[in-house]
Amino acid sequence: MPSWLLIAPLVAIFAIGFLYPLIKLMALSFTGGPSATYGRLFTDPLYLAVLANTVGIAFAVTLGCVLLGYPVALAMARLKGRLALAIAACVFIPLWTSVLIRSYAWIVLLQRRGVVNSFLMETGLTDEPLKLLYTQGAVVLAMTHVLLPFVILPIFSTLKLLSDDYTRAARNLGAGPAKAFLFVTLPLSLPGVFAGATMCFVLALGFYITPSLVGGPGSMLMANLIGQQTTVLLDWPFAAALSTVLLVMTIVFIIVFRKTLSFSKGLNSVH
Repeated sequence: MPSWLLIAPLVAIFAIGFLYPLIKLMALSFTGGPSATYGRLFTDPLYLAVLANTVGIAFAVTLGCVLLGYPVALAMARLKGRLALAIAACVFIPLWTSVLIRSYAWIVLLQRRGVVNSFLMETGLTDEPLKLLYTQGAVVLAMTHVLLPFVILPIFSTLKLLSDDYTRAARNLGAGPAKAFLFVTLPLSLPGVFAGATMCFVLALGFYITPSLVGGPGSMLMANLIGQQTTVLLDWPFAAALSTVLLVMTIVFIIVFRKTLSFSKGLNSVH
């Protein structure tokens, strides 16, 4: 049997389920002429601000997930026994919980009479409730919590495959624990960092539920803007243009991330 017959069903599903809708979406974005859709996007300061805000929040969430997730992944890979199982449970249980429930949990924590404000007022740190909910900080915090497992797991899988012989060899050559980590463990774990950061950034660019619930109407991201154009204003051509720009921007950032990290031998090892 020719090898192409084995992948024919997958190719057919990919073409019907992804390529065809994508081509139709791009064609719809040119309805009425590029100036009516793309020109409107790049000339209106409001839409450019939403685009910049989306990229900025995605970068902040990705950076926060990497900084918080790497130590957790390292602990999961190095520790054994019940402690390792406890850390793994803290990672997997939120992953199995609905995003909607986790987003509502942040509303309970951050609202004016929520857990955080009640604690601050009872301890005398503040005299009145702080505005924690419906802010950019709340959006970044909640999205970081939701997307953190998607960064931890790729880094953990890479660290788990690394042999301890590399670290022992570095220590035997005179390197301290910090130096062995910076020059041996960290470079070799960059494939997992790249995979987790890329997945987190792509998901953050198109996040919809959490910004809508935690950020409110004042925190508009591209996904929320696209939803507004399709469900409220029924402007499908402009929504298609927004979606196309978001897709192209995602591909560009993935290429940039890959080129930026290609200096690492650990990353080159996956080519």
